[in-house]
Amino acid sequence: MDVDPRDYEHVKINDNDVRKIVLSYLVHNCFKETAETFISCTGMKRSVDCSVDIDKRKPIYKHVMEGNVLKAIELTNQLAADLLQSNKDVYFDLLTLHFVELVRSKDCTGALEFAQKELRPFTSGKHLERLQDCMALLAYEDPETSPLFSLLSMDHRQSIADALNRAVLVHANLPSYTSMERLIQHITVVRQRLHQELGKDGPPVFGLASYLKS
Repeated sequence: MDVDPRDYEHVKINDNDVRKIVLSYLVHNCFKETAETFISCTGMKRSVDCSVDIDKRKPIYKHVMEGNVLKAIELTNQLAADLLQSNKDVYFDLLTLHFVELVRSKDCTGALEFAQKELRPFTSGKHLERLQDCMALLAYEDPETSPLFSLLSMDHRQSIADALNRAVLVHANLPSYTSMERLIQHITVVRQRLHQELGKDGPPVFGLASYLKS
C-alpha cells in the first residue's frame, strides 16, 4: 500500500520553512553567489556569519575537488589547527587522495616517498585495506582503466570533499548535514519502520530516486 496523496494534500507547508531548507542546502555546499541571490529574491534575513562561513569553507572544498590536497590541508589547519588530528579518517582520506593524485600524474617515485613519510602511521588497523588498494595503483600502467579506477574518479574526490566539509562544520558547531538531507533521512527511517511493522498493509520503503520519478 502506497501513501494516498489525498492523505497529505491538505497539510499546509509554510513557504518560509521551505526557503530555509533551500538556503540551508546552498550555504552547506558553499554556493555563495546562489545563496545571496536567493536571499535577495525571497527577502529572507541574511545570517550574520553566512558569507563568512562560506568564504572559509569554499576554498578548502574547491582545492580538494581540483586535486590540490596539500593546499586544502594547509587551509584546514589554518582554520582549525586540531581538526584533522581529531578526525583521523578524514585526514587519512586526504592523504591517500594526494597519493592517488601523484600516481595519476605518473610521479610514482614521489608517491612512494609520500607514502613512506605520511602514510606509515596508517599501515595497521581499519585503514590498512584502503591503503593497500591505493598502493596497488602503482602496479598498473594506466590506473584509470584498472579495477581500482574509482579511486581516481571525481565521485571519490567529492566524497572526501564532502566529508571534510562536514568535519569543518562540526568543528564550528554547525550542522554537519543540511535540513533537506535530515528530512529525507527522517522520512526514510519512518517509512522503513512502518513497512517492517505493518508489512504489506503499510507503505513501501521510501526511496528518493523512485519518489522523484513518480
